[in-house]
Amino acid sequence: MTSIGIVGPGRAGVGLGLALHEAGHEVYLHGRRGKAVPPPLSLSVGDTPPWLDAVEVVLLAVRDDAVEPASAQLAASGGVKEHHVVLHLSGILDETPLAPLIPSGAARGTMHPLQALTDPESAPDRLRGALAAITGDPRACYAAKGVAESIGLIPIEIDPAVKVKYHAAAVIASNYLVVLAAVAEQLLRNVGFPEALARGGLTALMRGTLDNVSRAGPAAALTGPIVRGDTETIEKHLAALPSDAAALYRALGRAAAELAGLDEAGRAAIDRAFDA
Repeated sequence: MTSIGIVGPGRAGVGLGLALHEAGHEVYLHGRRGKAVPPPLSLSVGDTPPWLDAVEVVLLAVRDDAVEPASAQLAASGGVKEHHVVLHLSGILDETPLAPLIPSGAARGTMHPLQALTDPESAPDRLRGALAAITGDPRACYAAKGVAESIGLIPIEIDPAVKVKYHAAAVIASNYLVVLAAVAEQLLRNVGFPEALARGGLTALMRGTLDNVSRAGPAAALTGPIVRGDTETIEKHLAALPSDAAALYRALGRAAAELAGLDEAGRAAIDRAFDA
């Protein structure tokens, strides 16, 4: 197994650390300030990790705007050598922020797990079967694929030029799903549903929908008034919704109409309902 050092004890860094330890890797974790981390992890603190000589791979689990400063700090320390592989975890950035490390000769790349790691202790289970987007020089990609596969991720090497679209897809699927859940929950609470019932009911509905998407694909999983061409229901919805929710409903409804593959007459009827 590989010795791996992680800079950044946030949710992603700690979650990956736990997954890597469970997979049998020797894991080191470092942060600028002390904080509690779950065992068996331990945290070193300071400007520069004290364990660079002991690791083969360094993961920068820091915010996007901190990747380049962290790289510069590592470069200034002189601790990163030619044998190291340095990877950052940003979903949108390529290897450019790792440029301060070029003189070291270290391999440079990126590894972005396509999974939401809000609870570090659940990360080992949640990462299994998730995708991991990989970019970088050949040695970095080889190492990243090995690290990813060791914790059950499915590595996919992509062109750095498409990372922005890749990351946008991740934001739509994850962050905006959360927004939709919040809007729907608030609507149910506004009509008298207790919070726990609203949240539980919507979670069950959304989980069932995602199961259908997984099994049959988005088009086949689509249900509701758009698919039925039920313009009367659409108009009633829009009349009942607050303006912000109605605008969201219209935007998503037009996308749903496109996905549903309605004929020209059906699409025109839906458009009239949205414009009413």
